[in-house]
Amino acid sequence: MKSVKRDTTISIAKGIAIILMVIAHAEAPGWLCKFIFEFHMPLFFMTAGYFFSLKYLNDEATFIKKRIKGLYWPFWKWSVFFLIIHNWMFDLGVLNEVYGNEMGGVTHPYSWHAIQQNLWNITTAMGGYDQFLCGAFWFFRGLFVASILYLIIYKAVDAGLSRLAGFCRIPGFSGFSGFSGFSGLSGRVITPYLICLIMLLLCGWKTYEGLKVVNLVQGGYRDMMGCFFFGCGFIFRQMVDKYQQFISRYYASVWTTLLFAVIVYFFSYYLTANMNWRSNFTQFLSLPLPALLGFLMTYNISRWIDSHDNCLKRFLVYTGDHTLNIFIFHIVAYKTVSLLKIWYYGLDPRQIGCHMVIHEHSQEDLFWILYTIAGVGLPLAATWLSERGRSKFREYKASAASQPQ
Repeated sequence: MKSVKRDTTISIAKGIAIILMVIAHAEAPGWLCKFIFEFHMPLFFMTAGYFFSLKYLNDEATFIKKRIKGLYWPFWKWSVFFLIIHNWMFDLGVLNEVYGNEMGGVTHPYSWHAIQQNLWNITTAMGGYDQFLCGAFWFFRGLFVASILYLIIYKAVDAGLSRLAGFCRIPGFSGFSGFSGFSGLSGRVITPYLICLIMLLLCGWKTYEGLKVVNLVQGGYRDMMGCFFFGCGFIFRQMVDKYQQFISRYYASVWTTLLFAVIVYFFSYYLTANMNWRSNFTQFLSLPLPALLGFLMTYNISRWIDSHDNCLKRFLVYTGDHTLNIFIFHIVAYKTVSLLKIWYYGLDPRQIGCHMVIHEHSQEDLFWILYTIAGVGLPLAATWLSERGRSKFREYKASAASQPQ
């Protein structure tokens, strides 16, 4: 039987997105950071939604178990690890109470009570992580909540449409199990769009009135917008074949990609927005369009790269398949370049404690390139060595087991 070739376009898109995240966190030139922030985090939610399957509507337990294994467990494990070593990082000089984030905020050693409280926050709320070593960990909670929320709302909306169809005596509509017809449209078409509309309306209400979801860390904006973008990814999956046909011609792909890039840049320059948890109503209104167009721009580029079997494709696929490791360790990896920058400029050694990178000269030099190489390359190198080691160990065990006693 001939094996089905894996479509690696989405892996490449994730690889591009994680590299863009590392570039932005490395304090690249301001115009580039603003451009990246318009779409790189929504892109992750959309690529996750792309793989959502309707089979989980009748198998919720399996979906939630996968979310726990793939998001909650790595979050908890590494948050607790960095919690344990937090005070040790002060002893080593990696953290200090003099240098901190760009706004002047610093971190402090934890008391025994603070350690216990953070452990409770990590376990019960997916918060309490070390902000200066795990600054990107909000994404774990955001995607965990967004994906489960999407499943819940999908079931609720679909059930509501089914009851409405029965109440109105509309024949042929049977909910998610049949999708046979609802006023000329299938349930599969209606429900995803309704969910995205609901989430947009809720986020608009939330930001307009300055409301907070009190039982979600940071107020819930990222989680709710994440649910919207997750749903957009699922919708895109339903129309991806038609979209690919549209951009299959070379010029269509090139010109649409350039057009999307120009629009995203326009928004980044005049109507800057991102998935900041403190976003106001104007920033909320400014986010969806450039985020969606940034996704399509990245998808177009990824599809072109996927059509060429070369080192760039293989690197981006591997990177996209290991984005969580880069999320977890890129800030720590930055410290190696900070040591070099301290030596190069003769800076106070305690500046290694800057979050995420050393801010001095950051808009004047090209150290952001070295930070990017380290932030991506070191976690990937460690991952590759770990995989190789485990593979060799399994081969050794298999060889030993096959030896005659």
